[in-house]
Amino acid sequence: MSIFPGKYEALPTYVNEDEKPKPAKKRCIARILAATILLVMLLTTSARFISRRGLSGIFGMRCHHSTSFNGLPTHYTLPSGDKIPSVALGVWKAGKDEVGRAVKTALDAGYKHIDGAWVYRNEEEVGQALVESGVKREDVWLTSKLWNIFHAPEDVEKALDISLKALGVDYLDLYIIHWPLALNKDGSVYDKELTENPYPTWKALEELVDKGKVRNIGLSNFSIRRMQNLTANPLKYQPAINQVEINFWFPQVELLEWAKENNLLLEAYSPLGSDGRVGASLGVPEVKEIAAELGMTPAQVIISWHVQRGTVVLPKSVTPSRVVENLHITKLPDHLFEKLENAARAHPPQRGLNPSKGWGLDFDIFD
Repeated sequence: MSIFPGKYEALPTYVNEDEKPKPAKKRCIARILAATILLVMLLTTSARFISRRGLSGIFGMRCHHSTSFNGLPTHYTLPSGDKIPSVALGVWKAGKDEVGRAVKTALDAGYKHIDGAWVYRNEEEVGQALVESGVKREDVWLTSKLWNIFHAPEDVEKALDISLKALGVDYLDLYIIHWPLALNKDGSVYDKELTENPYPTWKALEELVDKGKVRNIGLSNFSIRRMQNLTANPLKYQPAINQVEINFWFPQVELLEWAKENNLLLEAYSPLGSDGRVGASLGVPEVKEIAAELGMTPAQVIISWHVQRGTVVLPKSVTPSRVVENLHITKLPDHLFEKLENAARAHPPQRGLNPSKGWGLDFDIFD
């Protein structure tokens, strides 16, 4: 029996009523097609390209910010009923003066989801970019994360307020426990009891939902054992998300299967490979072969694979062309999806990030 009530529903089309393509878009396209015979020729001879990239890929313009993922879900439904966009811009390691440009580029390209965290030290710049973008707050899904030094119940709301102030908003769509590690405030010694049983921290997060300051709450970097430990308690709100490393080198097969069985949605960070392995990921023979066959880039193939597996994917880039590229994905034909899935499962899983030793812990944080 599932430990989580309710199911996550993969939605094949854009679900926000005010974001559905409108007749005005058709009129805009008609005017473009009528503008010149050359553009008509480009359209008729590039139908495959258009279906994958959209009209903006040919004309260099966009009539609306709506996005279609060509057979892949644009959103998933959480237990709260909220619709979380399936592709986000991740802003980890996005430096000063870089992250703001990346966020504005992403929002202009049609992204509806920004994944951040207090510890990234760039939430103020993200918030300013949101203001400058002109996109309504309710049209952007904002995620932040509770850092390790704020797990004491009396510190949880204070930590959230810091992030809300920096972002310039009065609520978050998703607030998650960044790591299953409760550090003392000076960062020197961890609280063993609260680390092993984060129920008091979770209850403080539930209070934030009741106050309307957070719409959904979740986890990050939690193993199956740690999730089971938490959910053994009488929770008022179940975890909406578990954000973990997932990529070609570390496909998290067991965790993904468990999450689907228990109706828990996973988010994939480092989806193109962790530091130092992005190039290797893009150079995987199966990835390159699929990209060549479908006329996609290797990154688009991998991001499509993630969403097709049923996860939210968090690609990070500050390069404008790559930010835009990463959003243009499509459903892979079944035989090509299976080809890539089998290749990812064929090698021993290799985790790219494990801070346990670097943090001086006497345990593996992923156990």
